[in-house]
Amino acid sequence: MPTFSAHDGTELAYHVCGDGPPVICLPGGPMQDCAYLGDLGGLSAHRQLIMLDLRGTGQSATPEDPASYRCDRLVDDVDALREHLHLDRMDLLAHSGGTNLAVLYAARHPERIGRLALITPSVYAVGITITAEVRRETALLRRDQPWFPAAFAALEAIVAGKATADSFEAIAPFWYGRWDETARAHRAAEDGHKNMEAAAVYGSEGAFTPDTTRAALARFASPVFVLAGEVDLNSPPRAVAELAELFPHSELVIQPGAGHFPWLDDADGFVATIAASSFGPSGA
Repeated sequence: MPTFSAHDGTELAYHVCGDGPPVICLPGGPMQDCAYLGDLGGLSAHRQLIMLDLRGTGQSATPEDPASYRCDRLVDDVDALREHLHLDRMDLLAHSGGTNLAVLYAARHPERIGRLALITPSVYAVGITITAEVRRETALLRRDQPWFPAAFAALEAIVAGKATADSFEAIAPFWYGRWDETARAHRAAEDGHKNMEAAAVYGSEGAFTPDTTRAALARFASPVFVLAGEVDLNSPPRAVAELAELFPHSELVIQPGAGHFPWLDDADGFVATIAASSFGPSGA
């Protein structure tokens, strides 16, 4: 397992698999290690995946300063990896909460990104609000599923501010296009791969300045591929489309039937969509 040193001396780990043009991959969570990404449904057949364990997660060391978990400070870790790999420009792919970090990196170092891919992205860093009504509308797309009544009741409790720990567990099926054994196993493994202390710091006060970030993204010249899952309760297509519109050169794809982890819901469709996009092996 290769490692490198961040600017503050924290030893960070990354994992490499696959063949083809390299792409640095940032996991979500936030502050979950990269194990849950797998090989992104077989994307490793087209791209060499360089998957970073953010500080304090996976095989990366715990920093001396917990404040360094803040998202804007993690930008320096991503750039340290780029330098370690001797890349003048890199392709960058991020999932979910990790897209906040990717967006901040793009705003700060636009000249260092060749191509950017945002997979079922969070929209927090750019100040987009996802209303309760949009989440309800997205949830109702699943009304024919046997687990829907209990999950929807839990969602209503969350929206009403009456959530319990059980409520959040009950809505787990909404994160997946199919609530099958693969999805259940994926969900069950999630907590063991997340640094909860770091997650609490990730989006803390000062991490995000949406107006400044939006202004920077409006000048971002590289191609941006944005993928939403049709039934993704966390990152509904309507909000993801609003994020895509912030970039001058974006391509938005909505993967049919997919939830928050589209490479699990339809691996072949996910990989084929990326391969045919501006983020594919040959670019655009």
